[in-house]
Amino acid sequence: MTDEWRGWREAAQAALYGDEGFYRSPSRSPEGPAGHFRTSVHASPLFAAAVARLLTGTARELGTGTVALVDVGAGRGELLTGVLAALAALPGGPDVTAYAVEVADRPPGLDPRIEWCAEPPAGVTGLLFANEWLDNVPAEVAEADADGVPRYVQVRTSDGAERLGEAVGGADAAWLERWWPLTAPGERAEIGRPRDAAWARAVGSLTAGLAVAVDYAHVRGARPPFGTLTGFRGGREVRPVPDGSRDVTAHVALDACAAAVPYASAELTDQRAALHRLGVGGGRPPIGLAATDPAGYVRALAAAGEAAELTARGGLGDFGWLLHRVGPVRPDRG
Repeated sequence: MTDEWRGWREAAQAALYGDEGFYRSPSRSPEGPAGHFRTSVHASPLFAAAVARLLTGTARELGTGTVALVDVGAGRGELLTGVLAALAALPGGPDVTAYAVEVADRPPGLDPRIEWCAEPPAGVTGLLFANEWLDNVPAEVAEADADGVPRYVQVRTSDGAERLGEAVGGADAAWLERWWPLTAPGERAEIGRPRDAAWARAVGSLTAGLAVAVDYAHVRGARPPFGTLTGFRGGREVRPVPDGSRDVTAHVALDACAAAVPYASAELTDQRAALHRLGVGGGRPPIGLAATDPAGYVRALAAAGEAAELTARGGLGDFGWLLHRVGPVRPDRG
């Protein structure tokens, strides 16, 4: 990559999705995202099982036995693989057409039932699920200068050095004013307009059903004063240098994403509450089970530990869930 000063959106786009980018080049990340950061999908198969139950419930609400499952930002297809396995164990589950939406090439050995595509398929009915996708949609970074004027932050590709550029104007300035005002010198924000637009396009691909975004999130009134831009490589948090060697990510203003889809009812919650509704809890099994079924007790104890990680305060349980219901449901479910 060339060594030049760029806005963060352009720099991150090239670093993540260019020909030699982190998500595109096998030489950069041969093991895929799982080799660099741990998501709920990688933490436990309980997560995929919960998505399978959510898909089954969505099919029931729609009154159909055939639905689509669209995984946006599918990585190496781990979530879809887990959901298909979980559905096989659910009685009366729907027939599913599974779509993996990802910029990287299809991994070898992936279940042939999974269709691999670069964009969400248009006009489908079912569940669209985006787990830790929006945080990787590149956004401009703004910082208030010594006079309190928001300016674009420019970054040097080779080493991540930064400098302030021109004043933020136009639609970006309007977005900051509405969603993330900068009120003091040195305060920073990630301008979420590209995330809003990307989410609106994704939700718009559904004819009817449920769209869910799960991500590191914050809402107006509780924005981090200095932004959230960071990097991950090899399982560790590192400086966000946009050279293609690492993930570059920032938390998502999910309330702004919700407002970008005004035609669909929206719900904002956290992962802890969402997974509890889907039957994932962190309670320990009764100790008496250890005497009557030792192996079952060990399995239940392991599952309880995994559930606790998925719903933990200060961890994965604090992730935001944005749910949009799109189109008609059966009259008795409306």
